[in-house]
Amino acid sequence: MARPREFDEAAVLDAAIQRFWLSGYEATSVRELADEMGIAGASLYNAFGDKRTLYRSALNRYLEQTFRERIRRLESTVGPAEAIRAFFGEIIDRSVTDKRKRGCLLVNSTLENVHEDRDFHQIVNTFLSEVEGFFLRSVAAGQRAGTVTTSQAKEDLARMLLGELLGIRVFARIDPSRTVLEGMIRPVFALLFEFRDRGPKRRPALRGYTQDRKVPRSG
Repeated sequence: MARPREFDEAAVLDAAIQRFWLSGYEATSVRELADEMGIAGASLYNAFGDKRTLYRSALNRYLEQTFRERIRRLESTVGPAEAIRAFFGEIIDRSVTDKRKRGCLLVNSTLENVHEDRDFHQIVNTFLSEVEGFFLRSVAAGQRAGTVTTSQAKEDLARMLLGELLGIRVFARIDPSRTVLEGMIRPVFALLFEFRDRGPKRRPALRGYTQDRKVPRSG
């Protein structure tokens, strides 16, 4: 009969996320992981398998707590155009307030050699499909409602938003200033939304939605 685990699995997995996120996959040793998680190396292997298996578990939990939570919340609470604005507003808010310039755990990992792992590659492809699907649903609904431009195909606009998201998350590791990151998304928002404006051009606010609402810890 297996002995019950003497630690909170969710808590130690969250600790592993923080270590991988700060140092990357390749630069993080099993000893560092065990120290960060507050468990013995043997317990780490017994509970999560090897380092690569632990990393995949940590990455899936990271995505569930950040991007997937954000998509579910926005799709259930605001309209499609507002969902797109709020999605990027929250991403930029998290990037600006992250003084350690960690960027995105998944995007960071794709720049390492971890992508050679078939299971990791599947996690990345699934995630990209999920986020592109969110953008596609939002754009399509916004086009039907007249709040998103119809000058481009919804599929192309969704892929443009996906590319912009990845670009922002990479650049957040270099210069996570609000001026720079909002400057990256502003022309995209102009294409999507400002076709309906008839007054003077103005910079669309990105922070208004998130100021009085709970924002996830990371992502």
